[in-house]
Amino acid sequence: MPKQAGKKLAKMTEEERLLYMQQKLLEEEEMQKKKEDMLSQFLKDKLSKEEHNTRLNTLKLNEKWRTVMREAKATDLRKDIEILSQTFERIVDRKDSVIRALTKDLEEAEEQYATAMRNHIQNVDKLVDLQRSRLVLLENEFETELESLKEEFDVEREQMIAQHEHEMTNLEDIMYAMDQIFGEVSNDARQEFNSTREDLKNKSLEEKHSLRVYLEGLVEDLWMQFQLALKNYIDATEDRKMAFETLKSRDEKSAKEIEMQMKKLQRMQDTIAALKIKIAANSRKCEAENKKLRDEKDAIKQHFLMQKSQMNYLRAQEHERLVKLTLESTAAIKVLKSVCAKGEHILKMAEMCRKLETEEEKVLPFYASSLTPDEEKRVQTLMIKKPCEALAEVMLNYMALEHFWKRYNKVLLDQMVLEQEKHALLQENMNLRQLLKQYLDGISVNEEILSNLNPLIVINNKTNVKMNIPVIESVASKPVYNVIEAAHIIDHTV
Repeated sequence: MPKQAGKKLAKMTEEERLLYMQQKLLEEEEMQKKKEDMLSQFLKDKLSKEEHNTRLNTLKLNEKWRTVMREAKATDLRKDIEILSQTFERIVDRKDSVIRALTKDLEEAEEQYATAMRNHIQNVDKLVDLQRSRLVLLENEFETELESLKEEFDVEREQMIAQHEHEMTNLEDIMYAMDQIFGEVSNDARQEFNSTREDLKNKSLEEKHSLRVYLEGLVEDLWMQFQLALKNYIDATEDRKMAFETLKSRDEKSAKEIEMQMKKLQRMQDTIAALKIKIAANSRKCEAENKKLRDEKDAIKQHFLMQKSQMNYLRAQEHERLVKLTLESTAAIKVLKSVCAKGEHILKMAEMCRKLETEEEKVLPFYASSLTPDEEKRVQTLMIKKPCEALAEVMLNYMALEHFWKRYNKVLLDQMVLEQEKHALLQENMNLRQLLKQYLDGISVNEEILSNLNPLIVINNKTNVKMNIPVIESVASKPVYNVIEAAHIIDHTV
């Protein structure tokens, strides 16, 4: 065939050769179009089959995946419930043991405090009784000494009063005798003065005329001298008299004081001797008592220090336990507050979700059970039976949450389905965007599109995209790549 075509081309002219080449190119283009139409029809059929199989497999996979997810979620929830129940039991047991230990420690501390308080009260009562007995003895001794001092004071007072009366009578007698003596002396002096005056008067009368002029001056001088001498005598005698009286009174007072001091000294010596004897006896007695009291004091002090150290140790332990209890109680309160806040948040969210429920969810809030009737009967019989394990008994307390977990699982499954649908829709949107971009690139011509790979640009029966066109005979042996034109998608979808 190529040889005959070569012979024909050799016989043809240039124009015929061009016409022949153009005809051959048109035939090749028609053949290429037929092949492309056949390939596109084959790909369309295969695409429809693949879409149908994909939808069917997607439904099957979703159903299977839902069952697998339910089973996995149920097992996870059972494990979580078991773990939570075990942790809850362990925490409750720990709290009970801590509370029992604390109550026991408190009871022991109260008993120890009560015993220590009783011993302390007994010791204080003994000390009070001992002090009272000492006070009674000291009071008796003070009363006896007071009585003796009162008696001595009364005796001395009577003696002093009698001595005072006796000395007063002596002084009165002395004063009366001195008055008598001074009266007689003054009378004698007055009589002598009168007699001398009379004599001098007589002499003066006799010698008056003769000696009047001479004697007037002399008398005046003598009178003045006499007055001065009298005044001097009176002054001298007055000072001596006053000194004598003061000295006499001082002498009497000194004598009295000496006598009193001697008596007091004698009495004080007697009392000192008696007190020395009493002090010696009391010192011997008090030394024994003081030694006994010191021993008792040391023993009480030692016991007190021991009790104090023990009390401080117990107080420190109780303080540590109290701090630990407060910390644990604070932590428990915080956890309970967080649980309450979480519960309130859940209730608020439930109220909000209830407003957003559809009519179907309001009518059928729980999904249908995936168990068979035999399995449901078995579950009912197991629920009727009394549990033999502690964990199963605890699980009975959480049976009220069964509907909650059903609704939670339903919502979770709906959420997962919506996420899968969202992911599929995003992927489809991306594919559609890619196809739309390919279509727009195919219908428009610019430098950017020409520089990139474009299967619609054919130059000299060649495209700048390497396309692997499968042969119909080798479809089953080679991998098939589904290639869909953007124009076909736009025509059938938009």
